[in-house]
Amino acid sequence: MNSRPQDATVTRRDSAWAVFLVFLRQGLSSFGGPVAHLGYFRTEFVQRRAWLSEAAYAELIALCQFLPGPASSQVGFALGWSRAGLAGALSAWLGFTLPSALILIALAMGLTGSGTGLPGGLVHGLKIVAVAVVAQALWGMARALCRGPLRMLIMLASAASVLLWPSTLGQVCVMLLAGMVGAGLLQPTFNDREDGLAIAVGKRTGYLALALFALLLAGLPLLAGFWPSLLLVLADGFYRAGALVFGGGHVVLPLLQSEVVTPGLLSNDLFLAGYAAAQAVPGPLFSFSAFLGAAIDGWSGALLCLVMIFLPAMLLIVGVLPFWQNLRHLGRVQAALAGVNAAVVGLLAAALYDPLWTSTILKPLDLGLALLALVALMRWKLPPWLVVLAGGAVGLLLGA
Repeated sequence: MNSRPQDATVTRRDSAWAVFLVFLRQGLSSFGGPVAHLGYFRTEFVQRRAWLSEAAYAELIALCQFLPGPASSQVGFALGWSRAGLAGALSAWLGFTLPSALILIALAMGLTGSGTGLPGGLVHGLKIVAVAVVAQALWGMARALCRGPLRMLIMLASAASVLLWPSTLGQVCVMLLAGMVGAGLLQPTFNDREDGLAIAVGKRTGYLALALFALLLAGLPLLAGFWPSLLLVLADGFYRAGALVFGGGHVVLPLLQSEVVTPGLLSNDLFLAGYAAAQAVPGPLFSFSAFLGAAIDGWSGALLCLVMIFLPAMLLIVGVLPFWQNLRHLGRVQAALAGVNAAVVGLLAAALYDPLWTSTILKPLDLGLALLALVALMRWKLPPWLVVLAGGAVGLLLGA
């Protein structure tokens, strides 16, 4: 007699609740950033549960890296859709995101509600770790996305342009120009694997999702301009940030900084302390948006910012899935994406210098601690959450 294991594979007819529980475990235990998340997902959903094949999983990762947004969350959203439709997709996102979002919301509301904020030494220690975390991400992304002199030139020119023109519009223009340069001058790379993705999304649903993505991207700035309420301004800024993030969660740093710090909605110290704290929790780095929203406008701001920063990625993955098999073979599209990817490395390099370096590395001891944190992350391979806790503790001791 065949017995079904207690932790058996979820079938396509399982409830959205079953999908939620599977992803909740991932949200509680997946430390280490998007690359680590994809490794955890592979172990859980390819090897352990056999939801899809190795080839199909690699294809799904390729699609999510092709699109803006947090790749690991998009992969989870698509996997949830494959098991239980739209309800499964939303359940997968909620399970994976909820733990980190609740922790960061509680932290933000505790800091702003107390009226005292974090001790200055602790904030400075967290900011020093943030320098190391971003430097590690920059190094890894540059090695992967800036191969060859032309891509390196695009990266350097993008960094210089953003430093000279520090605004959201400047960042958008830099990425558009990099895409055009890439489409005209870079050589595309093809992946001719024939294995398709077994995620059924109809073309009508795809068109609707893409239309809604474009409508919100164009309409929210107009609404915020006509009715400049705080919630509309936040919805516009966080949706736009989520729609423009290529290359990983760390790239959201300069986009969000220009949306909440530059207009004076949040102090730079609290912004960077929250960013460092986001490294110490499991789940997606985009949950940092919940911290920012809570610090600005409590629970309503937290929920709004969290939904709006993830919404573009959800709409895009649903919109592109029906057309991916054809789209991935377009050489100019691949070349344009290569140019954009090189540009976002430049954006991250600019953010590493300003605001991170200029507001954090103020004396030789700061530099020494930042280098020590970088060695701990890259050489000793310590988990980011441990480095964050250690950095905060050292900053608190030295600042006491």
